[in-house]
Amino acid sequence: MNLELRGPLLELLEGKFAHIDIETALLDFPLEHMNTRIENSPHTAWELLEHIRLAQADILEFSVGPEYREKIFPDDYWPKEVGSEVTWTASAKQILADLQAMRDLVSDEENDLFAAFPWGDGQTLLREAMLAADHNSYHLGQLMLLRRILEM
Repeated sequence: MNLELRGPLLELLEGKFAHIDIETALLDFPLEHMNTRIENSPHTAWELLEHIRLAQADILEFSVGPEYREKIFPDDYWPKEVGSEVTWTASAKQILADLQAMRDLVSDEENDLFAAFPWGDGQTLLREAMLAADHNSYHLGQLMLLRRILEM
């Protein structure tokens, strides 16, 4: 079952089959609008991008070992500063690197997708990979909606 599930799970993490892929979305965003706050939207594009990075890093850190230390929500999951072109690029590259690290964990057939992590409360690699994909997809949709509104 692990082998039958790995392929579709990797495709889900890659995110190229439903809508825009995460790499294109992040690297082609109009950076002049990254800190623009639009009416009735709780977050700027920069805040969404950095939140994706922080949350995904947390999921990855939890998935790789018992040294994980739980973060405080919301303080550890949302940026406190505005973004710049430098921070946007660095954050986007780190998101892609961490996403690849998660894909590498899933690809490694030595890792049982269904085995509970000894350092967790029943979480599995399958659950964490699906959480990363779901979380990224949700906020990527928000980011793309902001882009569409800001470019009108």
